[in-house]
Amino acid sequence: MVATGHPLAARAAASCLRAGGSAVDAAIAADAVMGVVEPMATGLGGDLLAMVVPPDGPPLSYNGTGKSPAALMVDRVAALPGGRIPERHPLSVTTPGLVQGWWDLHQRWGRLPWAGLFDVARQCAQDGFAVAPVAAREWALFRPVLQVDPNCAALYGADAVPRAGETFRNPALAAVLAAVAAEGPPAFYQGLPAQAAEQAVQALGGVLSAEDFRMHHGLFREPACAEFRGLTVLECPPNTHGVAVLQALEELEPQALDPQDPATVVAMVGAVQRAMRQAKRTVADPAGNTVCTVVVDEQGLAITLMSSIFKRFGSGIAVPGCGFVLQNRGFGFSQPGHINGPGPSKRPYHTVVPGATLREGRFHAGFGVVGGAMQPQGHVQLLVRLAAWGQPLQAAIDAPRWRLENDQVLALEAGTPEPWIQALRQAGYTEPTGQGELGGRSDFGGAQVVLRAADGRLIGGSDRRKDGCALGL
Repeated sequence: MVATGHPLAARAAASCLRAGGSAVDAAIAADAVMGVVEPMATGLGGDLLAMVVPPDGPPLSYNGTGKSPAALMVDRVAALPGGRIPERHPLSVTTPGLVQGWWDLHQRWGRLPWAGLFDVARQCAQDGFAVAPVAAREWALFRPVLQVDPNCAALYGADAVPRAGETFRNPALAAVLAAVAAEGPPAFYQGLPAQAAEQAVQALGGVLSAEDFRMHHGLFREPACAEFRGLTVLECPPNTHGVAVLQALEELEPQALDPQDPATVVAMVGAVQRAMRQAKRTVADPAGNTVCTVVVDEQGLAITLMSSIFKRFGSGIAVPGCGFVLQNRGFGFSQPGHINGPGPSKRPYHTVVPGATLREGRFHAGFGVVGGAMQPQGHVQLLVRLAAWGQPLQAAIDAPRWRLENDQVLALEAGTPEPWIQALRQAGYTEPTGQGELGGRSDFGGAQVVLRAADGRLIGGSDRRKDGCALGL
């Protein structure tokens, strides 16, 4: 079973599984496609995190987040307005970790040849693909981001962004994917992409260098975990905000959580509010955009793989001749002096949190909810609906969501029950005001989930808020 953010990515994953590939092979193939068809969310200039649950061993998380440039000095950030790196700024660019992450995962769990994993993505980039409806809407909404950098404007058609159904081609990206397929990570970290990224960023006043690319490495870590309604919930440890999910669930575990009682949703929001407040004190401020792929293969190996360039279209700085933009994870740093303050060769606070659950020590579900600050909030809402309320998977995904925009500002999705709305407003949560980057639209995320039912069947669910689907084999 595979659940991912675009039908072409799902088909690429399914093709790997039919060829005898592992869940990891399939997830890499799907993620490579996502970087082509959803360039506002992910791509070669971004990061990767994953949660892997083997059928016969302990689960592992993988942290493929890149560090800040070695030349990022604290005094330079302190001199900026507010002592913070602006949202899209040359100093916000951090080293991309995606390609190395693919490689590290494949080295450990891959079964198919590395080179063949990128065939579908390369073909989509070279021959073109029909732009999907949600992607087209975001492409148009974030057109101002594309217009700042001439290279980015030319790459993504800022003068006339593609509409839904129109064909978009990216031959420069196809060439880089072909090189990565043939040569592995050195093609990216020691080749043209690293050199061109250095030139592009430094020409705009940033400090990212080709040496930062060369020094990048990812790491495997034991997941953080908590118990909730008979499940062991697995989250990635810091530098992500997965720990906020666990704190919120631990607070909710002893409560009745009656779905008919409006006080339940007030308790859920309060638990998440307190957990994210703690994460903000100990880590940093979350935001961003992501893609998620969940795959389980016939041997029972399961992976939740998530990649991201952070904000839509990342930093907005394109790498000339390479067909992708660089992420802006440096915006996740707090002010100098904070535990997450900026500094040289340092990983910033990260919003990407691939998750999984175990039942009696065995894989139960893999899941992710894209959307920056929506990610931990989406995890809690999904898990309460699935584990505490017993809702069917797709119904739990489709249900209206709430999203804390900050400590007391709470966006409510259309369809939220009126008693919930009244209870939350009476509890002091106010509605968002102002337009902001999303033009007044709150992002309620996009979930991808695969779970194993009690009878052993795999059930896949894909969020209708995005362009994806689930495919079973």
